[in-house]
Amino acid sequence: MTRIRNLRVDRVACTGRGLCAELLPELIGLDEWGYPVLKDRTVPAHLRAHARRAVTACPRLALHLDRVRP
Repeated sequence: MTRIRNLRVDRVACTGRGLCAELLPELIGLDEWGYPVLKDRTVPAHLRAHARRAVTACPRLALHLDRVRP
């Protein structure tokens, strides 16, 4: 059984540095203040490694990759 991965942003912890959007532009854009806007919460299989890298690189630990049961 394949598990689905969803992105989530902790808006309280995020300071709008934009690193996540640089590392994962396919799924994350930035609003006019530099805060992340998720284009799609569901992470396709071919982008999972990139999503994990973006989560790990977040300086405020505000980006999360959650496992969701289908």
